[in-house]
Amino acid sequence: MPETTHHEAWADRAWGALLERTGQTAAEVGPRFPLYADPESGAWKSTSRGSWTGGFWAGLLWLRALASDAPQDRAAAAECIRRLAHWTDQDTATRGLIFWYGTALAAGPGRDGEAAGLREKAARSCLAAYDPERELVPWGAAFGGPRMLARVDAVPGLVPLLAGLAGEGQRAAHGHLTRHLTLSRTEHPPRPAWRAGPENGWTPCAEPAPGWSRTTPWLLLGLADGLHFLTDGLDSRAARGLWEAAGRLTAPRLAPASPLVPPAQEGQPSGPVDTSAAAIEAVALLKLAALARATDRGTEAERLTARARQILHRLCTGHLSARGALTDGCYDAARALAPCHELIWGDFFLAVGLAVLTGRTDPFTT
Repeated sequence: MPETTHHEAWADRAWGALLERTGQTAAEVGPRFPLYADPESGAWKSTSRGSWTGGFWAGLLWLRALASDAPQDRAAAAECIRRLAHWTDQDTATRGLIFWYGTALAAGPGRDGEAAGLREKAARSCLAAYDPERELVPWGAAFGGPRMLARVDAVPGLVPLLAGLAGEGQRAAHGHLTRHLTLSRTEHPPRPAWRAGPENGWTPCAEPAPGWSRTTPWLLLGLADGLHFLTDGLDSRAARGLWEAAGRLTAPRLAPASPLVPPAQEGQPSGPVDTSAAAIEAVALLKLAALARATDRGTEAERLTARARQILHRLCTGHLSARGALTDGCYDAARALAPCHELIWGDFFLAVGLAVLTGRTDPFTT
């Protein structure tokens, strides 16, 4: 178990509410996968196949199962993972999101061997898709559009998924991470998506637009996992490079004026906010804080933990509904799709953040 930081009443209340909401959601969607819910009625928009978000629903079910230790909750979580098996061979880098977050809590000793098997199958399939010249697993064609894209939402999940395969997998994970980090440095704010151009060049994509709320949180999450799962296989220079990237990305977030809940699109303060981006950031910062603490960066760990705690407190006291739903998440501001809704990954990352903050789970279990 990790060191307990702030086991406070607000966090415990929010944790309980989120688990209760998970039970309500499970009863409503049945064998389908929740995507986003109306902020007023709480009714879910769901999908039969899981889309790129299916792993977050499976992860929430596993959080509930590990909290309750009830056989029926474990069975529900295990069944959810099995319903995602068809994604293992789909051409999409979001297999990292699906099979890391969907299996991380299930694949521990004595838990769900089938989940561990699906994770390994997905990891090997992603490794086979790795392009050594471009140094990444391409975004893929499963959701339409050009295949050879570098997108920041292809970083989290995929880095630890690949890193679980020794040798080639570790090298691919490092290449994939550093490719996206390198591209992120070429513009400010970082551009979320790039298309492969001629002679190994990259062309900026218009969507998602620069300033997208989840750009830096996704990068930070993948970077934290890279520092944890890859450091043993990196030389000191490569490890130092990852820590320097972490410093560049976190410095603006630790500034006093940085909003705890960002606008869905930077530069549009009157538009919707995105609580899901804040929840992702909080989890990433808690992971980085644990790493900083373990490497004698105590002051840095305190600052990162304080920021994460402030974010989680704001989410729980300002955006968590009475039914336990994290509202004010923005699915897609450009298309006005679910702009102020409950998002399944927002609920998931808020639950993970609270579990880590209160010592219920280790930062790198999820």
